[in-house]
Amino acid sequence: MFDRLLAAVSFIVFLALFAGVGLYSATRKTNTTTDYLLANRNVNPWLTGLSAFATAHSGGMFISTIGWTYQVGISSAWLLVGWFLGDYLTWFFVHPRLRQQSEANASETIGAFLGGDSKGNRPVLALSALITIAFLGAYAAAQLLAGSKALHAIFGWDYAWGIILGAVIVVGYCFSGGIRASIWTDAVQAVVMMVAMFLLCAVTLSACGGFGGLWAKLEAIDPALINPVPQNLQFGFGLFLLSWLVAGVGVVGQPHIMVRAMVIDSAQKMGVTRNLYAALYVIFSTAAVVVGLTARVLLPELTNGGDPELALPQMAIQFFPGLFVGLILAGIFSAVVSTADSQILSCSAALTQDLLPDMGHSYNRAKVGTLVVTAIVLAIALASDKNMFALGVFAWSALASGLGPLLILRVWGQPVSSGVAVAMMLAGIATAAIWNGGLQLSGSVYEVLPGMAVGFGVWAILQRRGSANDRGLRGRSRPDG
Repeated sequence: MFDRLLAAVSFIVFLALFAGVGLYSATRKTNTTTDYLLANRNVNPWLTGLSAFATAHSGGMFISTIGWTYQVGISSAWLLVGWFLGDYLTWFFVHPRLRQQSEANASETIGAFLGGDSKGNRPVLALSALITIAFLGAYAAAQLLAGSKALHAIFGWDYAWGIILGAVIVVGYCFSGGIRASIWTDAVQAVVMMVAMFLLCAVTLSACGGFGGLWAKLEAIDPALINPVPQNLQFGFGLFLLSWLVAGVGVVGQPHIMVRAMVIDSAQKMGVTRNLYAALYVIFSTAAVVVGLTARVLLPELTNGGDPELALPQMAIQFFPGLFVGLILAGIFSAVVSTADSQILSCSAALTQDLLPDMGHSYNRAKVGTLVVTAIVLAIALASDKNMFALGVFAWSALASGLGPLLILRVWGQPVSSGVAVAMMLAGIATAAIWNGGLQLSGSVYEVLPGMAVGFGVWAILQRRGSANDRGLRGRSRPDG
């Protein structure tokens, strides 16, 4: 029988564990912005891999992925397959180069790296900072909302209290040791996330009669739930899957994840981090899809006006005693906080280092920036319509479309002028927004594909035209012969 008191005690114990790790990490810190934002580029590859996993696979996996699988069935797995393949490719072709080049040019933020070495990079720095604060801030708000949904389902709390609790915890982590505290706590949280998801997966799958029983019950509910091909795709399955593969490549536009490539102690050790990250991703996401499918069988009432994004905490209450409910709630909060603190630190870096350079290189002002950003994120979360999936997915696509193409070009040493970089970022985000909100085609082709394609297209056209003009000017300046 579910005991809320035991659940609360268990949850508090895990929060205390995370807090203790964060506080201990502070004993290794130095009061510099490089340490606050990059942990002096000296994090070992195992910690980096655990942190990258916990940061990238957030409350969205516990809440929105399970909720989406509940609604559409087994076809939701294609989103994760495409996403994984695209994400995994970037670990080979982008992350090692970013680690080497960001150190070579002393870039402490993704925005500084995007600006390049040009003296006229202020527009690029300012625009990338605004994009990061706006969309990564919205993404962080989605994480806080995910945590609040879990607390609402288990303890009956108002959403606002869960959001505020998450924000307070995030500020505590950030202040205790900056990104080092985030990475160290991520490592512990990654373990709790895996244990919580597997515990729930094993129990709910058994309740459904194993894989055979689950499959038969899903077919009885609706045969579409076991159809591997998504329904009503306007442009076919191939383009749908390609768009989600490109969504995985869109990780290059996520500052809170890409900064993990900048903190590792050596680019030569990136393979260890990559393989650990990939293994955890495949195992965890597979379990999340299975949990979403079992939820459709065990919680049929959510189809009648319920919230499928509450499926996981509600199953925890139904199948576990309070002690284990606290563990699962801790797993959800681990996922939420491990992402939100990284996102808020990245927004803080964009604000204090890129948008307001007078605040740069000041450790105390960097902390003030963290408080300002947290207040913005808190306001977004409190004002949201409680749809975490939509909020998080569009924030990802906007960042991928706005920052991703430029970062890829920078790491591969391609020339990009300041004006062209600004045009790329604006065109990419505008395309993603029109595709999603205006044309409403995201259900068939995720907007990262057209968004990033337009970004690269703008570069190909404008940079080539600029190069041609430069050659023409040089030709006219030569003396007649």
